[in-house]
Amino acid sequence: MAQSDRGRIELFYDFFGEDNIANTAETRQLGPFLVGGQGSAEADAGVPSISGVLSGAGRITTTNEDNHTTLVGTNIAFDVGLMGPLVAEARVQLDNLDTKEVFFGFTDIDPNTLSIETDVMTGGTATLTLTASDICGFFLSAELTDDEDWHMVYNGGTTTGETTSTSVDADDDAVAGEWQVLRLEIDTNGTARWYIDGVLKQTKTGAASTSVNMALILGVEAKGAAIENLDVDYLLVQANRDWTV
Repeated sequence: MAQSDRGRIELFYDFFGEDNIANTAETRQLGPFLVGGQGSAEADAGVPSISGVLSGAGRITTTNEDNHTTLVGTNIAFDVGLMGPLVAEARVQLDNLDTKEVFFGFTDIDPNTLSIETDVMTGGTATLTLTASDICGFFLSAELTDDEDWHMVYNGGTTTGETTSTSVDADDDAVAGEWQVLRLEIDTNGTARWYIDGVLKQTKTGAASTSVNMALILGVEAKGAAIENLDVDYLLVQANRDWTV
């Protein structure tokens, strides 16, 4: 197929709009992204705007039910080998570090009714359970011993996914009420790089499959009977167009 100068895809949202928590559609649009996740169709889940943030920000909000996830992301639409390098970046903050799991990155799981623990991965003490066959991104879990640290997780590439949390912790804790910029880059050969606030934290060859189609997700999951929040200032994904279709 003939190519043009529109070969680079960029999806970006600044969260000036909102997904009302009374919206009970199973999946709905928010800018160029979608809102989904197991439990996101309940009346107390959604992505309302945060008042007083001049540049726009949203609050990804779960229900108060265990393993319910609310996420902002895309459908399965990205192939590392065909569309890399892939870039995902978000500016996020948490109001607290308790009773929640957070995932930001790529996975081969359809995001519409995705639960982080059930479908993607979970953590306990120093062990990561990699449920999805393909994962590449940032993970934070209140159920890990290092419960405030970002973990740089991967599975599905030529390098076996790491299941010992201490081997992939970023030594860069999330702090309640403070913004952080998370950035993930994946090359066409599956090599991935994780950055926090502009600092390179890990490079891993063979971290991602070069042939599996994946979705981008930024999600938070409740790990108990409390509503959990993840604030997001902006969300960006970049990829090359697949000219083979």
